[in-house]
Amino acid sequence: MIDTSTNISKVESWILASRPKTLLAAVVPVLIGTAIAIQDGAFNPAAAFIALLCSVFIQVGTNFVNDLYDFLSGTDKKDRVGPTRVLATGLISVQEMKIGIVLIFLTTFLMGLYLVYLGGWIILLIGILSIFSGIAYTAGPYPLAYNGLGDIFVFIFFGLVGTVGTHYVQALELSKLAIWASIPVGALITNILVVNNYRDADEDKQAGKNTLAVKFGKSFTRIQYLFFMILSYAILFVVYFTYKQSLTIFLPVLSLPMAVMLIKMIFTLKGRELNKTLELTAKLSAIYGVLFAVGLIL
Repeated sequence: MIDTSTNISKVESWILASRPKTLLAAVVPVLIGTAIAIQDGAFNPAAAFIALLCSVFIQVGTNFVNDLYDFLSGTDKKDRVGPTRVLATGLISVQEMKIGIVLIFLTTFLMGLYLVYLGGWIILLIGILSIFSGIAYTAGPYPLAYNGLGDIFVFIFFGLVGTVGTHYVQALELSKLAIWASIPVGALITNILVVNNYRDADEDKQAGKNTLAVKFGKSFTRIQYLFFMILSYAILFVVYFTYKQSLTIFLPVLSLPMAVMLIKMIFTLKGRELNKTLELTAKLSAIYGVLFAVGLIL
């Protein structure tokens, strides 16, 4: 926890609100989608860069909305188990956060118009749905995160949509390989949320936030985490045998010892101890993503 009595600047507060340790989740799908575009000889640097910015901005905007509505609903308190939240500690006001949310999503939409120019109306639709879902994650009459749908949202938008969409705006065609490659991307990024919900299950239950960890219990959540880990590495064999890839496609196996360590952590740690598991799960998704991207390109 951060001692809010210290002099934290507004810039530092906004950086804290963006949750920089989670932003790796926004980079990985763009990295994999671009690697497949390179493999296809369709690499478009400008499109890849704008896709990356849009992905990161949507992640930041979603984090802002999450911070705001978790605070308004009473889920986030000063003594929360997880990392410090800027509204709960008074570092940023409700009005400031509302303005920040509008600005971040408006900027995302304007940048995304370049991708719409390249990819057509389907990219416009995907962009609008991505922004809408980022808001609906914790806001609106039926917030996804409060009704056990957060995991599905993350898997679809940070896995399938992010990976396939990044490839599409460069190659301008749908890739079955990108669809398969999006599965481990989505699984490992979803595991970041799984750890978060597992750690906060007791607090969320009291606040009426019905995540899957609250609905089905902590044992289910540990098995969910394990399943996504196994799925992420099993998909490598599907990609190898289906698309006749070289053995370099198995480079992500180098990250397997870290995955095993994380599985052990989620089965043995609790409370604030899981903050480190959360951080390392995000790092694993990035390490796996880099190795997977290199394997695809080679």
